[in-house]
Amino acid sequence: MTVREIRLFGDPVLKSPCDPINDFGPKTQALIEDLIDTTKVPGRAGVAANQIGISLRAFSYNVAGKVGYLINPKNLVLKGEPFLVEEGCLSVPGNWHLTTRYPEAELTGTQLDGTEVTITGSGLLAQALQHELDHLDGLLYLDRLTQEERKEAMKIVRKSDWFMN
Repeated sequence: MTVREIRLFGDPVLKSPCDPINDFGPKTQALIEDLIDTTKVPGRAGVAANQIGISLRAFSYNVAGKVGYLINPKNLVLKGEPFLVEEGCLSVPGNWHLTTRYPEAELTGTQLDGTEVTITGSGLLAQALQHELDHLDGLLYLDRLTQEERKEAMKIVRKSDWFMN
């Protein structure tokens, strides 16, 4: 369908928890198609619906050639010892920081046909599942940084030419 514009840090839609999707009709199908198209742009591992301005619980992912989506994701299971990994976000362009993530993640959600699926991933897919679920809960990766790291990140954000002053 369409590659949608990414909302940037400062847009209130990014800081509010998203609403569940109850209607799996044409509007939801169009949303999922737009999310997938938007995620397929090179260099993108995932896009949450609120990143394209839609405050609904859905996201798409594109990791190692595996493209998919989840609607109303729930039951996040994290495995392994948390570690620091370089992380960035399309909504905070040009800003990468060490973020605590788990090496393995499992997340259950729904497909357009109503079936429930569980996505299990390690490495970048695990990171993407955690990152996109955070978006749907109104969190940015900046919210997971240590106080000192967040202070540095915000200095970079404020100097960015894209930042809404």
